[in-house]
Amino acid sequence: MPATILVIDDDKDTAELMQDALRKRGFDVHARTSAASGLELLRTVACDLVVTDVAMDQMSGIELCERLRASHPDVLTIVVTGESGLATAVAAIRAGAYDYVTKPLKPEVLAIAVSRALGFLDMRRELKRLREMPGTVDASGIAGESPAIRQTIEMLARVAESDATVLITGESGTGKELVARALHDQSARRGEPFVAINCAAMPAPLLESELFGHVRGAFTDARSDRPGLFAQARRGTVFLDEIGEMPLEMQVKLLRVLQQRTVRPVGGDEEIPFKARVVTATNRDLEREVEAKRFREDLFYRINVVPISVPALRERGNDILLLSQFFLRRIAAKSNRAVRGISAPAARKLLDYDWPGNVRELENCIERAVALCRLDEITISELPPSVMTSGDPDVLIGKLAPSDMVTLDEMGRRYVRKVLDVTAGNKSQAAKLLGIDRRSVYRWLAEGEPGAGPGQPGQPAEPAPPAPDAPTADSGATESL
Repeated sequence: MPATILVIDDDKDTAELMQDALRKRGFDVHARTSAASGLELLRTVACDLVVTDVAMDQMSGIELCERLRASHPDVLTIVVTGESGLATAVAAIRAGAYDYVTKPLKPEVLAIAVSRALGFLDMRRELKRLREMPGTVDASGIAGESPAIRQTIEMLARVAESDATVLITGESGTGKELVARALHDQSARRGEPFVAINCAAMPAPLLESELFGHVRGAFTDARSDRPGLFAQARRGTVFLDEIGEMPLEMQVKLLRVLQQRTVRPVGGDEEIPFKARVVTATNRDLEREVEAKRFREDLFYRINVVPISVPALRERGNDILLLSQFFLRRIAAKSNRAVRGISAPAARKLLDYDWPGNVRELENCIERAVALCRLDEITISELPPSVMTSGDPDVLIGKLAPSDMVTLDEMGRRYVRKVLDVTAGNKSQAAKLLGIDRRSVYRWLAEGEPGAGPGQPGQPAEPAPPAPDAPTADSGATESL
């Protein structure tokens, strides 16, 4: 469904120009020639965004922003003005405007500002939805709504009651053990033990004893018989994590165990049958490992009866925000911190980051942010440096389609905005990183290229620095999770 936009300008031709320009881009647009008639429309029509002129009779655009902030807080506002300088920008942002563009108005510049505002609005609505969701997960114990993770959950449900050996694959930190536990918990074996071991954590002799057990006198410290994990699991589940790291000499012994369904304790002569289901996991490409002779081909086919893939976090879209909310609730409650949400700019950074450490890295990120948070929501300044800089120039330029290309002035302005995101709005620090003075930062944001004189047309302006008691771009101007 297209976004609904209200444009207001006391010059009828200008109002119709904006209306036509935005309709051509697929938006549902209403035009009015006074602030009063615009407010009247908003009583009956739900609009997402208002684009308003500043200099209008009876009620100015600044006054309209103040009225909208009080009566329609969910509606974003973009102010259009022919006036130059920072004073109007400051007044507009203080009054509640989201963005600011100058006349003479260029349709492509207006479209950029509108797209950015609607993107922010979508993010704010998603954050509100996630914040209001119950802090629970579904029956699988896995949180996620993305098609990628739902496919994994569906596969779990299909194979839970089977006795087939399962191989869980996925990058490090994706939650492979959580998937293995979910598989166990959804099966008829749920009342039996779930025993897990990391095959990369111990040498072959110790691993053999842990898995298969040993008899008294099998080695120096073997003072009594000890059952291995296969015996301890009884009719439950044995989970062999990081099986790709298992030494070749142990791979031979494990293959025999899986084929015979019996284990022989270290130093023993008796074969002991076991009834447990075997689930394995790896972050390696085992087919390549087989080709490189680092993993036995016969064992690979034995454990790869039912493969289940766990998607990387970067493939899960808005699950990043859902999981962030899940971790935030749990960590804030545990640490008795009054952190309730995540600001929209910080959420954008979380979505832009590649998450090489996947869910484990995200949990650590949220734990750090909660510990550092000074307000009731996480802002960009509490995120790790690697996450702070996500979505910076390479994303702005490298991923643009030809149809989305913009002027050098606009690209420069975007870059200044990104640097300000990284510095949490600190203009002095941003100026130092950019190699320019503080006043030039303001000129970039308000009018375009540094050094441009007042009144440079066509460039949307970023809000100027608010007064100490005014909301910042990452606090009062945002909705929290």
